[in-house]
Amino acid sequence: MKIGDLAARTGVAPRLLRYYEEVGLLHPFRNANGYRGYGEPAVDRVLQIRELLETGLTTEMIRELLPCIEATKGEAEDRACSAPADPDGLRRQLSGIERRIDVLQRNRQAIQAYLRACGEAEAATPAAVVGALDRLRRDGPDAQSDVDARSREDGSSSRERQVQ
Repeated sequence: MKIGDLAARTGVAPRLLRYYEEVGLLHPFRNANGYRGYGEPAVDRVLQIRELLETGLTTEMIRELLPCIEATKGEAEDRACSAPADPDGLRRQLSGIERRIDVLQRNRQAIQAYLRACGEAEAATPAAVVGALDRLRRDGPDAQSDVDARSREDGSSSRERQVQ
Protein backbone atom coordinates (compact mmCIF):
# COMPACT_ATOMS: atom_id res chain seq x y z
CA MET A 1 0.00 0.00 0.00
CA LYS A 2 1.11 3.58 -0.56
CA ILE A 3 1.96 6.04 2.19
CA GLY A 4 -1.39 7.83 1.76
CA ASP A 5 -3.25 4.54 2.22
CA LEU A 6 -1.27 3.76 5.38
CA ALA A 7 -1.95 7.26 6.67
CA ALA A 8 -5.68 6.87 6.04
CA ARG A 9 -5.85 3.47 7.75
CA THR A 10 -3.91 4.55 10.83
CA GLY A 11 -4.91 8.19 11.18
CA VAL A 12 -1.23 9.20 11.12
CA ALA A 13 -0.08 11.96 8.77
CA PRO A 14 2.25 10.94 5.90
CA ARG A 15 4.84 13.39 7.19
CA LEU A 16 4.88 11.56 10.54
CA LEU A 17 5.17 8.20 8.77
CA ARG A 18 8.23 9.52 6.93
CA TYR A 19 9.64 10.63 10.31
CA TYR A 20 9.09 7.11 11.70
CA GLU A 21 11.08 5.82 8.73
CA GLU A 22 13.82 8.41 9.32
CA VAL A 23 14.30 7.38 12.97
CA GLY A 24 14.21 3.65 12.17
CA LEU A 25 10.75 2.75 13.49
CA LEU A 26 9.14 1.97 10.15
CA HIS A 27 10.75 0.17 7.22
CA PRO A 28 8.94 0.58 3.92
CA PHE A 29 10.07 -1.10 0.75
CA ARG A 30 10.56 0.83 -2.48
CA ASN A 31 8.43 0.09 -5.52
CA ALA A 32 9.97 0.02 -9.00
CA ASN A 33 8.99 3.67 -9.41
CA GLY A 34 10.79 4.61 -6.17
CA TYR A 35 7.64 5.22 -4.12
CA ARG A 36 7.40 3.90 -0.59
CA GLY A 37 5.38 0.73 -0.22
CA TYR A 38 4.03 -0.83 2.95
CA GLY A 39 2.78 -4.30 3.69
CA GLU A 40 -0.26 -5.09 5.83
CA PRO A 41 1.84 -5.51 9.01
CA ALA A 42 2.79 -1.81 8.79
CA VAL A 43 -0.72 -0.87 9.96
CA ASP A 44 -0.29 -2.74 13.24
CA ARG A 45 3.26 -1.46 13.63
CA VAL A 46 2.22 2.18 13.24
CA LEU A 47 -0.62 1.70 15.73
CA GLN A 48 1.83 0.05 18.15
CA ILE A 49 4.25 2.96 17.75
CA ARG A 50 1.44 5.44 18.49
CA GLU A 51 0.40 3.52 21.60
CA LEU A 52 3.96 3.35 22.89
CA LEU A 53 4.46 7.06 22.27
CA GLU A 54 1.25 7.79 24.18
CA THR A 55 2.65 5.93 27.20
CA GLY A 56 5.60 8.31 27.23
CA LEU A 57 8.30 6.17 25.66
CA THR A 58 10.86 7.96 23.51
CA THR A 59 11.45 7.00 19.89
CA GLU A 60 14.84 5.58 20.93
CA MET A 61 13.17 3.30 23.51
CA ILE A 62 10.56 2.24 20.97
CA ARG A 63 13.20 1.46 18.35
CA GLU A 64 14.92 -0.86 20.85
CA LEU A 65 11.65 -2.40 22.01
CA LEU A 66 9.87 -3.08 18.69
CA PRO A 67 12.04 -6.06 17.61
CA CYS A 68 11.36 -7.73 20.97
CA ILE A 69 7.62 -7.10 20.67
CA GLU A 70 7.63 -8.57 17.18
CA ALA A 71 9.65 -11.58 18.36
CA THR A 72 7.05 -12.34 21.04
CA LYS A 73 4.37 -12.24 18.33
CA GLY A 74 6.36 -14.74 16.29
CA GLU A 75 6.97 -12.21 13.52
CA ALA A 76 10.73 -11.95 13.95
CA GLU A 77 11.94 -14.97 15.85
CA ASP A 78 15.42 -14.76 14.36
CA ARG A 79 16.02 -11.31 15.90
CA ALA A 80 17.46 -11.24 19.38
CA CYS A 81 16.34 -8.64 21.87
CA SER A 82 19.23 -6.41 22.75
CA ALA A 83 19.84 -4.94 26.18
CA PRO A 84 18.17 -1.53 26.54
CA ALA A 85 20.43 1.51 26.39
CA ASP A 86 18.53 3.10 29.30
CA PRO A 87 17.08 0.32 31.47
CA ASP A 88 16.31 2.70 34.35
CA GLY A 89 14.37 4.99 32.03
CA LEU A 90 12.46 2.01 30.68
CA ARG A 91 11.67 0.86 34.23
CA ARG A 92 10.38 4.35 35.09
CA GLN A 93 8.16 4.30 32.02
CA LEU A 94 6.87 0.85 32.96
CA SER A 95 6.09 2.05 36.47
CA GLY A 96 4.16 4.99 35.00
CA ILE A 97 2.22 2.66 32.70
CA GLU A 98 1.31 0.42 35.64
CA ARG A 99 0.07 3.44 37.64
CA ARG A 100 -2.07 4.52 34.68
CA ILE A 101 -3.51 1.02 34.36
CA ASP A 102 -4.46 1.05 38.07
CA VAL A 103 -6.16 4.44 37.72
CA LEU A 104 -7.96 3.35 34.54
CA GLN A 105 -9.21 0.17 36.21
CA ARG A 106 -10.55 2.12 39.20
CA ASN A 107 -12.22 4.61 36.86
CA ARG A 108 -13.75 1.78 34.83
CA GLN A 109 -15.17 0.20 37.98
CA ALA A 110 -16.60 3.52 39.15
CA ILE A 111 -18.21 4.19 35.77
CA GLN A 112 -19.63 0.65 35.62
CA ALA A 113 -21.06 1.01 39.12
CA TYR A 114 -22.52 4.40 38.26
CA LEU A 115 -24.15 3.03 35.11
CA ARG A 116 -25.57 0.07 37.04
CA ALA A 117 -26.96 2.45 39.66
CA CYS A 118 -28.48 4.64 36.96
CA GLY A 119 -29.88 1.62 35.12
CA GLU A 120 -31.62 0.40 38.26
CA ALA A 121 -32.77 3.89 39.00
CA GLU A 122 -34.32 4.52 35.57
CA ALA A 123 -37.39 2.51 36.59
CA ALA A 124 -37.34 3.85 40.13
CA THR A 125 -38.37 7.07 41.77
CA PRO A 126 -36.04 10.06 42.18
CA ALA A 127 -35.58 9.04 45.80
CA ALA A 128 -34.33 5.62 44.70
CA VAL A 129 -31.83 7.29 42.35
CA VAL A 130 -30.47 9.37 45.19
CA GLY A 131 -30.32 6.27 47.39
CA ALA A 132 -28.42 4.29 44.77
CA LEU A 133 -25.91 7.08 44.29
CA ASP A 134 -25.52 7.48 48.07
CA ARG A 135 -24.82 3.72 48.37
CA LEU A 136 -22.29 4.02 45.57
CA ARG A 137 -20.52 6.89 47.31
CA ARG A 138 -20.64 5.17 50.69
CA ASP A 139 -19.74 1.61 49.68
CA GLY A 140 -17.65 2.28 46.55
CA PRO A 141 -17.82 0.58 43.16
CA ASP A 142 -16.61 -2.81 44.46
CA ALA A 143 -19.66 -3.20 46.70
CA GLN A 144 -21.95 -3.21 43.66
CA SER A 145 -19.83 -5.97 42.12
CA ASP A 146 -20.47 -8.09 45.23
CA VAL A 147 -24.22 -7.46 44.89
CA ASP A 148 -24.10 -8.42 41.21
CA ALA A 149 -22.21 -11.63 42.02
CA ARG A 150 -24.84 -12.58 44.62
CA SER A 151 -27.55 -11.83 42.06
CA ARG A 152 -26.06 -14.28 39.61
CA GLU A 153 -25.83 -16.92 42.33
CA ASP A 154 -29.43 -16.67 43.56
CA GLY A 155 -31.02 -15.54 40.28
CA SER A 156 -32.41 -12.28 41.64
CA SER A 157 -31.54 -8.75 40.64
CA SER A 158 -30.48 -6.03 43.03
CA ARG A 159 -33.69 -4.22 42.02
CA GLU A 160 -35.74 -7.23 43.16
CA ARG A 161 -33.89 -7.25 46.50
CA GLN A 162 -34.62 -3.52 46.95
CA VAL A 163 -38.33 -4.17 46.51
CA GLN A 164 -38.29 -7.11 48.97
